[in-house]
Parts: sequence; C-alpha cells; structure tokens
Amino acid sequence: MTWDAELDARGLICPLPVLKARKRLQGMVPGTVLRILATDPAAVIDVPHFCAESGHELVATGEEGEAQVYLVRRR
Repeated sequence: MTWDAELDARGLICPLPVLKARKRLQGMVPGTVLRILATDPAAVIDVPHFCAESGHELVATGEEGEAQVYLVRRR
C-alpha cells in the first residue's frame, strides 16, 4: 500500500508518537494516509486506541526492522 506522508517516531516514548501523529494528521487532507514508524512498545496499544477515539482508520500494521509500522487514513 502507498502512503502520502511519513512520521518517523522511532526512539520516542509515550505519548510522543501519538501526539506527533495527531499534529501531522491535522495538516493532511481527509482520505490521505500517514505511515508511522514507532519503536515504543506502548504504541501497539496507543496507535489503535488513538485511531478509534479520533475517527481515523487504522488501515494496516506491520514491522520494519525493530519498528512497528502503522498506516492511518485521515478521517
């Protein structure tokens, strides 16, 4: 799948990955996709919860090296 923007949150700890994702998504056009890379173990819980609470769609998850990858479509 392709994405429109990327947020490298590797090395950041909770709550920074989600806070940075929120800020980045606010500047994006509805329907576009943000790719988030995160190494914080809490991101596995935080990113899906953030999407559910904010109405964004968690399109896909995966791994890339030591990082978790999240594709989030802006509502």
